[in-house]
Amino acid sequence: MNSSGGTRSPATKEMGWLCGDKLHFWEPNQTFHTDRPDLSECFQLSVLAWLPCVFLWVASPAYICYLKKSSRGYIMMSLLNRFKTAFGLLLWIVCWADLFYTFHELQQGQSPPPIYFITPLVLGITMLLATFLIQYERLHGAQSSGVLFFFWFLSLLCAIVPFRSKILKASSSGGVPDKLRFTSFYFYFGLILLELVLCCLNEKPPLFSNVVTDPVSPTRCNMFTLYIYLTALTCVFCPSFCPFSPQNPCPEATAGFLSTVTFWWFTSLAIKGYKMPLEAKDLWSLNQRDSSKKIVPKLLKEWEKEQTKVKSSEQNLTTKATYAKQQPSATNHVSGGAAGGETSPEEVEVLLSNQKAAPHQPSFLRVLIKAFGPYFLIGSCFKLLQDSIMFVNPQLLRMLISFTSQKDVPIWWGYTLAFLMFFAAILQTLILHRHFQYCFVTGMNVRTALIGAIYRKSLVITNAAKHSSTVGEIVNLMSVDAQRFMDLTTFLNMLWSAPLQIMLALYFLWQNLGPSVLAGVAVMVMLIPFNAVIAMKTRAYQVEQMQHKDARIKLMNEILNGIKVLKLYAWENSFKEKVLAIRQKELNVLRKTAYLGALSTMAWTSAPFLVALTTFAVFVSVDEKNVLDAEKAFVSLSLFNILRFPLNMLPQVISSLVQASVSLKRIQNFLSHDELDPNSVDRKTSSEFAVSVVNGKFTWAKEDEPVLDNINVMVPQGSLVAVVGHVGCGKSSLISALLGDMEKVEGEVCVRGSVAYVPQQAWIQNATLRDNILFGKSFNESKYRRVLDACALTPDLEVLPGGDMTEIGEKGINLSGGQRQRVSLARALYSDSEVYLLDDPLSAVDAHVSKHIFDNLIGPEGVLKGKTRILVTHGISFLPQVDNIVVMVEGRVSEMGSYQELLNQNGAFAEFLRNYALEDIVEEDEATEQLIEDELFPDDVLSNHHTDMVDNEPTVNEAKKSFMRQISILSGDSENFRCRSVRRQSQKKHQEAQEKKKPQEVQKLIQAETTETGRVKTKVFLEYAKAVGLVLSVIICLLYGCQSAAAIGSNIWLSQWTSDSLTNDTQNNVHKRVGVYAALGIAQGILVMASSFTLAMGNIGAAKKLHANLLNNKLHTPQSFFDTTPIGRIINRFSKDIYVIDEALPSTVLMFLGTFFVSLSTMIVIVSSTPIFAVVIAPLAFIYVLVQRFYVATSRQLKRLESVSRSPIYSHFSETITGASVIRAYDRHAAFVLMSDIKVDENQKSYYPGIVSNRWLGVRIEFIGNCIVLFAALFAVMGKDTLSPGLVGLSVSYALQVTMSLNWMVRMTSDLENNIVAVERVKEYSETKTEAPWEVEDKKPPAEWPTQGNVEFNEYSVRYREGLDLVLRNITLSVKGGEKIGIVGRTGAGKSSMTLCLFRLLEAAGGEITIDGVKISEIGLHDLRSKLTIIPQEPVLFSGTLRMNLDPFEKYSDDDVWKALEHSHLRKFIGNQPAKLELECTEGGENLSVGQRQLVCLARALLRKTRILVLDEATAAIDLETDDLIQSTIRTQFEDCTVFTIAHRLNTIMDYTRSDKGRFANSSLFPPTSFHHFECILL
Repeated sequence: MNSSGGTRSPATKEMGWLCGDKLHFWEPNQTFHTDRPDLSECFQLSVLAWLPCVFLWVASPAYICYLKKSSRGYIMMSLLNRFKTAFGLLLWIVCWADLFYTFHELQQGQSPPPIYFITPLVLGITMLLATFLIQYERLHGAQSSGVLFFFWFLSLLCAIVPFRSKILKASSSGGVPDKLRFTSFYFYFGLILLELVLCCLNEKPPLFSNVVTDPVSPTRCNMFTLYIYLTALTCVFCPSFCPFSPQNPCPEATAGFLSTVTFWWFTSLAIKGYKMPLEAKDLWSLNQRDSSKKIVPKLLKEWEKEQTKVKSSEQNLTTKATYAKQQPSATNHVSGGAAGGETSPEEVEVLLSNQKAAPHQPSFLRVLIKAFGPYFLIGSCFKLLQDSIMFVNPQLLRMLISFTSQKDVPIWWGYTLAFLMFFAAILQTLILHRHFQYCFVTGMNVRTALIGAIYRKSLVITNAAKHSSTVGEIVNLMSVDAQRFMDLTTFLNMLWSAPLQIMLALYFLWQNLGPSVLAGVAVMVMLIPFNAVIAMKTRAYQVEQMQHKDARIKLMNEILNGIKVLKLYAWENSFKEKVLAIRQKELNVLRKTAYLGALSTMAWTSAPFLVALTTFAVFVSVDEKNVLDAEKAFVSLSLFNILRFPLNMLPQVISSLVQASVSLKRIQNFLSHDELDPNSVDRKTSSEFAVSVVNGKFTWAKEDEPVLDNINVMVPQGSLVAVVGHVGCGKSSLISALLGDMEKVEGEVCVRGSVAYVPQQAWIQNATLRDNILFGKSFNESKYRRVLDACALTPDLEVLPGGDMTEIGEKGINLSGGQRQRVSLARALYSDSEVYLLDDPLSAVDAHVSKHIFDNLIGPEGVLKGKTRILVTHGISFLPQVDNIVVMVEGRVSEMGSYQELLNQNGAFAEFLRNYALEDIVEEDEATEQLIEDELFPDDVLSNHHTDMVDNEPTVNEAKKSFMRQISILSGDSENFRCRSVRRQSQKKHQEAQEKKKPQEVQKLIQAETTETGRVKTKVFLEYAKAVGLVLSVIICLLYGCQSAAAIGSNIWLSQWTSDSLTNDTQNNVHKRVGVYAALGIAQGILVMASSFTLAMGNIGAAKKLHANLLNNKLHTPQSFFDTTPIGRIINRFSKDIYVIDEALPSTVLMFLGTFFVSLSTMIVIVSSTPIFAVVIAPLAFIYVLVQRFYVATSRQLKRLESVSRSPIYSHFSETITGASVIRAYDRHAAFVLMSDIKVDENQKSYYPGIVSNRWLGVRIEFIGNCIVLFAALFAVMGKDTLSPGLVGLSVSYALQVTMSLNWMVRMTSDLENNIVAVERVKEYSETKTEAPWEVEDKKPPAEWPTQGNVEFNEYSVRYREGLDLVLRNITLSVKGGEKIGIVGRTGAGKSSMTLCLFRLLEAAGGEITIDGVKISEIGLHDLRSKLTIIPQEPVLFSGTLRMNLDPFEKYSDDDVWKALEHSHLRKFIGNQPAKLELECTEGGENLSVGQRQLVCLARALLRKTRILVLDEATAAIDLETDDLIQSTIRTQFEDCTVFTIAHRLNTIMDYTRSDKGRFANSSLFPPTSFHHFECILL
């Protein structure tokens, strides 16, 4: 090898001016054809030296601009920074020392080549630029630099070649010819290495940032500067007191370049998640750039620009079309972008005739692109880079196979190829995950922005817009549509990337195999419609299955809501059959979907094989000269594998794009809705009246008729005005008009000062009682106490478990109607506003409470005296005390004046008095009775007897009846016949009183649901395997093993086939080779389908078994379980968990098994090809398991935290929509927007680490995969002499595809753990304690039992649940057949318990009950319950036909049913219905009135006609007429039956034989007046 002599290459000749005569630029012999390769000195001094310099000079301008734009403050000069700068200057000195030495040589008469001048000069200037960048970064707060890292890394990489070269030359020549340059180079190398190491370290965070500080005026600049310096010192020396540091800042912001690229900064959270389950407090704060505060305004700013642009273009169009004079807008809305302003009808007509085009809407897509496009584009650039690098490895594989087949190639070339493959794969991994990070963050930001924009819009849309977008629809926009955008952004780049990958793959395949590749393409094209048909069919089945699932969940919901009735009637079996019938339909659809899934999996797995088969078969068949060698075969296979992903993804992305376009349109339409005009109500304070409306005309929607017309109202400052009128006359609309919630057609509205608003239906937040009252105001103890007293809330605080810190459920669920209204009043009073708009707040409370509130709060002597109050009311007794009365009739003010003036006029007001007088008298009487009761029972809490008044207008006759019944109050039980909730409230009160007496026995009724943390137990996996079937589970695993064996077999056969080319035996065996290869491939396809199908069948069998067990157990579960378990929790098992078992779990198991066997077969192939590979399996497996453990533990908990933090966003939103008018009235708009943003950010706080955890996992697992590629290639090179090219191709091509399998296997392990929890949850509820057996064969009573109806209680005691007190103690009672027994007593005295004992819903704690001599505790529950009949207090109907509701087992003929309907006074009503007995009852029987439902329950009782009948307050919730009908029917039809009646109304049991109370059975009829003399001794 001669480095100086010989023929000069063309490149050397061209570069002669640079290298001189002595140096050669390029020497192929010196580089390639040798065992000690080297590069020429001139090449080293030019290309290798300049490459990093060119990079830095090209990158610097853009980098400097970036630093200037995104300055984060400056970093104090640190030791690290000083070292970096010092080394940079030293490098400059070293480089220019070389330059001066060259000048010195020139002076000495030597003629050094120009390269010796140029390179040191270029390097020196570049080092100065690098030093300048080090300081510039410090001044702009950059803690780490990617640009400088790449520069130092490239410099070091390029310096390695001369490093080795100089040592080789010195050792070969026996000395160092050019000592100064030799020494200076090694100085240079050492300094470069040090700079690279220092570059990997991070600078301290900047002292302060312009981004964080608040803007200040120039006049305060000096003070501001002082403040900043003081703050900066605080942040340096006391970081915990720094005002700018988040609670738990995300380390990403301060991570170095390497840490950012490899996601190393996430490792600390992964370790923490592995050690213990993560909690919300462990999560990092959201990055500032991803917060709602930054993201939402960016989108809204672009949206406003777009709207303005559209409006201006529309106005231009209008001007061109015709002259149209703009009218001043009188309507109360601001256009949301669809219209520019209002014009007169004539002008509109002219415009329409001239402009046929539809109004142009602002493009929301353009807005999204402008707001998020630039950031997303960075991700797209990474994707382009990754797509390019993806095709490097197949080319390197080709070179590696070529290397193994050539004997004279130096071994270093093989090692170089192996490492090149490794580095290309590493680079591809890092770039791919950077791309994914940008895409996912964009998706996350889009979701944040959409939720924020929709939330803000929903607070200001008009009522007309609200009608077109219901709360549910808007929540869907937030959840479903925003999620679609988020999902789409992840793979949106595939729209252009997939075609690019396909084109590149086909190009390289054409290069490899020529036109034969078209055969493979044809197969691919044929598979596309096949997959499309499967996708369409699957979607259709999914829709069908969702319908069945909805029907099943709806029925389950009804069953669980009416479980008590089902048990009482012994109807469980009938409804169980109905559920199982629907479930069977659901499973049938699942089975069909499984068939399609198996076909789809086969197509997905076999597609690359079929393409390869056809291509190779055509290739070897078309021309005898075509030889399929290892190079062609395995490079083609790796390209076909690349082709699989884009071909599969493209249809999915297009489908997602179509869905997202629908969502885009929906969101665009919503954001374009008209908005309420904030200026429609004049808030000026100079007006003499506090509230004034002049010539007001208002409507709810522009196109509707006016609701209020010709309204003229003047309310002086400090006066109390009552607004009265019939239902629907426009009272509430007037209040809405004053709030600015209606469209103002014409007129003026003026409200002076701040407003407090109490709506008709109280709006309560899901917050503490105190927060509901304060509503954002600061807490003032004395003022707060006064407010509570005035609103009669003080007694309630004693009852509520946590006082005023009790959390109120959604919609105030744990408060009574009256309490909710008083909290609403308290909020208004605490706000200390100037104008109070009170929309009928007194109707929801009892008369005595409303009197208290009026006297102490609203009235002339109340707390609000001196404030302006407008009160909508029906309460006549307050009217004499108000200053003015406004009488509304059909949307107009008919009269206005004082009480006396209006009474004298005898107009609408006098008529109003006549209509409501009777009701008011009733209320007054109730109040009197209540006062008496309070004296008799002082321990009763006033607030627990509030009744929600219903707007009904009883006739005089009904009022009289009501009066008679109201007088006979039993034991102080003042329950209003129009109220259903009182009983429960009293019971609650009574229980609370008991709890106070026995604090040590306080027990939560509803226990918190237990949540599993940590790893899922192996037992759960075994349970699922048992449900699938242990034998079937083994068969499934065997099938997967066989499928992998077939795949390996086909590839080994291909490897053998390619080896034929070495022995020139190709043509002889073509048919055999193709035939066997095809057979193995087809066998693999069939086995794939069989394994998928068997697995699906096993999963469906398991799903069927698990659901059946759950259903069976729940129908056998005692009533006490349903009393202590929320229905939502049980429904969750039947919906979410069963869905997971039906659909999510099977696909996860499928993917897990698939990836596991692919990974396993890869290892087998590589080890069998190169046995030495077994050595590295252990360490790689150890790292893999370690990473997997860290990831699964952390990812699982992050998913849980994310799902927990997601629901508050939607519940807060639903709550906000409902209370939008209240929020606007109190001017709390900004606060609620902030609350929503905080909730969204809280959710993204757990979602973001979830994204990063996947990236973190991907980088690490793919690194292991890349190591497998490296070792497979290295060992192939090492065994070059013994391995055939076919085996090398097989081994390395397998290694290249293992990366994805390893990655997905970890993901699937995590998903499998998450999804298998559903099995655990379902099993938990399938094994709860059951009630007694439904039938006991050896104890069955006679068919005609009971014949007499004799009932005996013997020393009978019972308790509700284990550990509770007895509710009935030692009851002894004997009832003869045919007797009518009335059971009376206070709420909680044990009346219902007595009847429940008869049905054994409560089991005896002592004693026994016998019916006709048969001990009921010994017989089966169904045998007992089917022989008794009950008409329950609340009539429960199920969705289905009326006939099914009467006779679910179809025991009776139609004649029997009609007879029962006739006796229950329903025949006429049902006979008039077209469907007759097949009349469909909606859920809960909502299409029938309460009275009719009660009559249906009576008809059930008449059909069963058993000897014993129980009426459990059956008439408490119905009107008087229906009550009389039921009583008359019972008297006639059940004349010879034993009847037990629990009653509050005395006339219900007036003609009964005996009435029971407490522990006594009194044989004579007591007069009504004497009932309340008995004390209740049961509780």
